[in-house]
Amino acid sequence: MAKRKKTNHPTNKARASATAHDDTAVIALQLPPQTLAPDMAAYFAKCEEKLGFVPNVLKAYAFDAAKLSAFVAMYNDLMLAPSGLSKLEREMIAVAVSSHNRCYYCLVAHGAAVRQLSSDPPLGELMAMNFRAARLSKRERAMLDFAVKLTAEPWLVEEEDRARLRRSGFSDRDIWDIAAVTGFFNMTNRVASATDMRPNSVYHRQAR
Repeated sequence: MAKRKKTNHPTNKARASATAHDDTAVIALQLPPQTLAPDMAAYFAKCEEKLGFVPNVLKAYAFDAAKLSAFVAMYNDLMLAPSGLSKLEREMIAVAVSSHNRCYYCLVAHGAAVRQLSSDPPLGELMAMNFRAARLSKRERAMLDFAVKLTAEPWLVEEEDRARLRRSGFSDRDIWDIAAVTGFFNMTNRVASATDMRPNSVYHRQAR
């Protein structure tokens, strides 16, 4: 009887160890962090208190105090400040855009946010794989169709696209916010992909 050829499959322990490196090797560039300014040190401490960890995207930006501060201000304004868009809707845009751009970091981090905010784990997976397969409301579908068109073919956006959003219940200010969130994640997707930014491993387990 012929001997079965031995294969070297990674063990579950080895896989876990490899994933754990995502919490230490945050990006592929050698950019040592600066000493945090007092306001950013307090912000990092608040993340530790509320989340139990500091998101790796913040650690990635910590090499440049001005860029870190600007990123945090823009993110908090777009994703957390009062808006006609709910926090879940903004996270859905983040994942749909990141799915089109195949951004590993944002799909993992914001997919977890969709699962948590919706209390519907499959929705987070559908946003990442193909939002058109999800059972979405007319409002959600119009919003995501617009965000992905603006991502993939921005030169084709025209008045009918804005009119469809208005018919779906969005105000002109809401349309601005949809565009701003979409634009922000197109920027962050490209920076994350260029630097091989790695999401915190804890995201993979959240809200499952």
